[in-house]
Amino acid sequence: SANIYGNALSSPIVESAQPQPMNHYALSKFAMEALLRKWFVRLPILVTRPFNYTGPGQSESFVFSKIVGAFARGEKEIRLGNLDVSRDLSDVRYVVEAYARLLTCEKHSEFINICSGRSISLLSVIDEMVQIAGYRPNIVVDPAFVRSDEVKELYGSSAKLFDTVGLLEVPSLHETLLSMYQQKVRVQG
Repeated sequence: SANIYGNALSSPIVESAQPQPMNHYALSKFAMEALLRKWFVRLPILVTRPFNYTGPGQSESFVFSKIVGAFARGEKEIRLGNLDVSRDLSDVRYVVEAYARLLTCEKHSEFINICSGRSISLLSVIDEMVQIAGYRPNIVVDPAFVRSDEVKELYGSSAKLFDTVGLLEVPSLHETLLSMYQQKVRVQG
């Protein structure tokens, strides 16, 4: 998981960046990487570090899907945690294509970021949804959702991924959110 990078010293984050896990989830992924590294000489292992991704059908326990769902239902208020965060947000279809290509690549014993190479703020996701849905709900910071160990910005370099599998088309934020919004509206209707 890209969460192992924590609050990186520079962005976009390349695979050689020093991991700085900030929470138990990131630490567990970092520990697994350490175990896998021991097997690099014996097995054809390729370790991926996926950044955030979303798409139609994602559970609303994930913030981006939660936001789209609230807009699809016409909610007047959305309760969120930290608003001043940015993430490398990919469309799930892009991520699937990346994994499919990695399965047939010749590289082994390496780490590869699965990311779009762009930093998208949570507030820009809300602004894009305002354009799609045609209204602006009240956004409330709920202390119950605020994380003290939140990573402020997490976005990666896709250069090594593209060098390994060739160029991949990165869907725009608008395309991704619109497809999610339309799916949620259809499910409700």
